[in-house]
Amino acid sequence: MVVDDHPLWTDAVSRDLGSAGFSVVATAADGDEAVRRALATRPAVVLMDLQLPKVNGVEATRQIREALPDTRILVLSASGEQQDVLDAVKAGALGYLLKSARAEELYEAVRRTAAGQASFTPGLAGLLLGEYRRLATADPAKPERPELTERETEVLRLIAKGLTAKQVASRLVLSHRTVQNHVQNAMGKLQVHNRAELVRYAIETGLDGEPEQRQ
Repeated sequence: MVVDDHPLWTDAVSRDLGSAGFSVVATAADGDEAVRRALATRPAVVLMDLQLPKVNGVEATRQIREALPDTRILVLSASGEQQDVLDAVKAGALGYLLKSARAEELYEAVRRTAAGQASFTPGLAGLLLGEYRRLATADPAKPERPELTERETEVLRLIAKGLTAKQVASRLVLSHRTVQNHVQNAMGKLQVHNRAELVRYAIETGLDGEPEQRQ
């Protein structure tokens, strides 16, 4: 089954697959339709786009995999963004191919997917492997520090050392309002609700003991 919200693309891919010896049992133009038609036709492989109306491709993949565990999903998308690849795989996709792939690459990917083998556009497999390695080596007892900007870190470090916002502004040659904005942004990223919690975070993570950046 081919799922894409662009009829010309769907027709072209379906025609090419048919010429290569595959049987296209259904097509769908949105995620909701994809789930319904998959349940009705039980395809061996679904070629799934991600950017779909109504229900997106990731959610449609999840629903089809839950209802039809023997149906395998191969994402065919224009996006090579890391998060899109990870979300698709987490939802149950067995492979991920970019729409820039050559026809023979698509046919081979469909065959591999039908056989239960993972198939990825070169480069995406390495990206996925790197993410899994990162997760496997991450220490759950030491959650990653949220990504503060360099300036937010400087402001937080000085506040943890006991400086007031006005003193921080003077030290960093910033306006008082700018310092306050950095503090609010840091609090939002760290999910703390007041200045005391912000200082406690800085102390617990050792920011208060880190050397100041040279200006």
